[in-house]
Amino acid sequence: MPSLFSSPAVIFSLAALMRVGLLFYGLYQDNHSAMKYTDIDYMVFTDASHFMAEGQSPYLRDTYRYTPLLAWFLIPTTWEPNWLWFSFGKVLFAIADLVTGWLLLLVLRTEFPGMSEKARLSTRGSSEGLLGVMVIALLWAVLNRHIVFASVLLGLGVHFKIYPFIYAPSIIWFLSATNTPSTSLVKRLLNFITFERVKVTVISLLIFIGLNVWMYSLYGHSFLQHTYFHHVTRIDHRHNFSPYNTLLYLSAATDDIDAASRGIKFESVAFLPQLFLSAFAIPLALAKKSLPGAMLAQTFAFVTFNKVCTSQYFLWYLVFLPLYLPSSSFMSNPILGIGALIMWILSQAFWLHQGFQLEFMGLSTFLPGLWLASLGFFIVNCWILGIIVSDVGKWPAKALQTKREDARTVTQKDK
Repeated sequence: MPSLFSSPAVIFSLAALMRVGLLFYGLYQDNHSAMKYTDIDYMVFTDASHFMAEGQSPYLRDTYRYTPLLAWFLIPTTWEPNWLWFSFGKVLFAIADLVTGWLLLLVLRTEFPGMSEKARLSTRGSSEGLLGVMVIALLWAVLNRHIVFASVLLGLGVHFKIYPFIYAPSIIWFLSATNTPSTSLVKRLLNFITFERVKVTVISLLIFIGLNVWMYSLYGHSFLQHTYFHHVTRIDHRHNFSPYNTLLYLSAATDDIDAASRGIKFESVAFLPQLFLSAFAIPLALAKKSLPGAMLAQTFAFVTFNKVCTSQYFLWYLVFLPLYLPSSSFMSNPILGIGALIMWILSQAFWLHQGFQLEFMGLSTFLPGLWLASLGFFIVNCWILGIIVSDVGKWPAKALQTKREDARTVTQKDK
């Protein structure tokens, strides 16, 4: 049995069959249950695609807060017969899951000589699988020194969903020249500015700016507002695990009362601790140790400290776990690993119980129940983040440097 499940062909076949099964189960549940299997976001995506198919803006659909590219990808869901084409996006997202798994296998082979939650969310219509492909492909491209390809993926990923910009500092720091000590500040700056770093910066910015200019020329200010500006001041307080949840609820309730007297809104500055950790401190501390480990820690910190934290966001860091767990304290110390998993699940369960009381039973549980549940989940995640950072910080960097130099030699033509 171990040899059977060590075969990538078997694993990917089982993963594909599981997704096919979930797709058909979802169709059954949608038709026979009051609680739908299809994610509400998928309905938003497909509605936006219908507007685009009619030559209109996707932002005519309320709550569509994504790049128009996503709605373009799902144009086939508007084709007839609807019963056949409606699930096109779910199939696309499920295929993206499988591609992500294949890319993870490539990264594992480069960096170190069936995730059921992803399957469930992708077959419900969550688009996170597409982003997973971009992020893991970005990681693979950087590790193998395919700099142009990596730069294109970085620009595309940030356009598609803002958060991958946090990986830019880690990539820049990772692409270091040989560490030659120098006492001169000028020499240090000159050593920092390398051709690879300049190329990543320029190409990714050009791709990002080019896509934005293109979308703005088509959809105007509504594109900028719904795709970017909305996320700075958003005050979503439903399905939100963040300890900011209760503050967002109170903020939403008082917006119409004293908006003029509130000055700077806290939801506009709540991202500062998040950005300090995920875009500065963690890259500086970990990127030269392990780029996959740094990206995991960055993403975990970004999601944990985000003012809006939903279960779909967990996929952003879960995709990195196969690259981290084999060398982690959670595996070398099973008691720690099992304990962390139990605490992570139980803290979510406590929050979900409070959320069910609020949203389905109509009971006001914002204070103290929901807030305490959010705080408990936040504390558990901070503890887990500390272990991840500690683990990656202890990993030896010598083997990684050898791997980088080997990759640089093999892929000189990509420069």
